[in-house]
Amino acid sequence: MKCPNCSSKDIGKIGSHQYYCWGCFIELTVNGEKMSVYQVEEDGTLSSLDDLFFEDEMPQVHAN
Repeated sequence: MKCPNCSSKDIGKIGSHQYYCWGCFIELTVNGEKMSVYQVEEDGTLSSLDDLFFEDEMPQVHAN
């Protein structure tokens, strides 16, 4: 899997469908073919970045 933000392959698994990019420090959630992208805030909450990444089309997800 590559990060949709920085294209890094340095992705760590943090949950059953959750991943973390060590290149740009965002969290990814993958459910089937749907991916959501979140910024981790200082207090630990997540803010959705989907509107910045997936306006018209959803990316193809290939988890390796």
